[in-house]
Amino acid sequence: MTEIPLSSQATPAGPLAGLKVIEICSTIAGPACTRLLADFGADVIKIEPPEGDPVRQMGQHVGNVSLYAASILRNKRSIALDLKNEQGRAIAHELIARADILVENNRPGVMERLGLGYDALSARNPGLVMVRISGYGQSGPYAERPGYGAICEAVGGVRHLTGDPDRPPARVALATTDYLSSVYAAFGAMAAIHSRHASGRGQVVDVALYEAAFSQLEPAVPAFEKLGVVPKREGPNLPSMAPNSLYPTRDGGWVLIAANSQPTWKRLVALMQQPQLLTDPRFETVQVRGKPEHMKALDALISDWTRGFDAPTLEVLVRAGEVPTSRVYTIADIYADPQFQARDMLLQVPHSTLGHTTQSGVVPRLSATPGSVRHSGPDLGVDGVDILRRELGKSEQEIETLCSGGAVCLPQPV
Repeated sequence: MTEIPLSSQATPAGPLAGLKVIEICSTIAGPACTRLLADFGADVIKIEPPEGDPVRQMGQHVGNVSLYAASILRNKRSIALDLKNEQGRAIAHELIARADILVENNRPGVMERLGLGYDALSARNPGLVMVRISGYGQSGPYAERPGYGAICEAVGGVRHLTGDPDRPPARVALATTDYLSSVYAAFGAMAAIHSRHASGRGQVVDVALYEAAFSQLEPAVPAFEKLGVVPKREGPNLPSMAPNSLYPTRDGGWVLIAANSQPTWKRLVALMQQPQLLTDPRFETVQVRGKPEHMKALDALISDWTRGFDAPTLEVLVRAGEVPTSRVYTIADIYADPQFQARDMLLQVPHSTLGHTTQSGVVPRLSATPGSVRHSGPDLGVDGVDILRRELGKSEQEIETLCSGGAVCLPQPV
């Protein structure tokens, strides 16, 4: 694992250095978006409610430290403001007036009720880019519905395709739609900033979780309109593509083999030493192999072959034959894998309470201006005084008044 030195915790660097970002977000999609921006050098100030972002209560904990928050809030500064307090909202206005980007993931209408809608904010800061992440977007009949990633996967058609065909729709035990939405949001923010170079004006970036989920159905959209095809759950298979599935091994394991293209299919047949499969009319072309009945027959033949090997032996054999393959990794496998180590995908990041936490590395990798991890997620409100003093020029008396009035909440001594 790569250890992040303490000396790297100070000045943000990277291609987004100089961009100021305000985050008014909770849980996953919004904080993941700003974490991505912060990894590449943006100065992210996270405005949290006095009780903190709920993500601080999520995931596994060591004592009262959320390991998830330590990662998803990394590289950011935290100030705890009560946005129901007039002075708290005024502080938020002042910070946003100095920002390039505001990221929020509240239900549509909440920011407007707080006086933090785009019209009000852009009147004071015309160059502001406001990224809005919500379940169903800022318009349409569903706009005001609450929508978590899992719900929006159902609306977007993803849940219908997840799992085995003889069982109810399953879910991936990860926030996949939230993370996909966060990348769309970050991309939209950068596109809007690029546009601002020409126009001098900001704009709203509207990201809907259900649309991010739906975007994965790209091949299904024209197929339904032209052919009436409604895709079904395929279990471990890749729809209309074979062989590409999990196959059992002699030791009770599973190995994924993907021989999608014709040359790769021929190499797999050579490994299996069953040349007759190349002239079998059910398997001759990619398109023919993708028919459901042919996929089922082919998977049965390959399974009969893979059951003759233990998983480690099979993995080495298939890889040597230049056919894409892998056993199914657990997080323990990932920690032991040299590829993850070589590409700095497991970073030991200093932590004020725990000494360090290991976090996932920065994605994507830039050759000339790479991103970096400078510090773990901050304690709730720990940067409040510094932000008020340095960003807004508040005096000690003004800061004391804001704190005593409940507009700003400081960390409680342990």
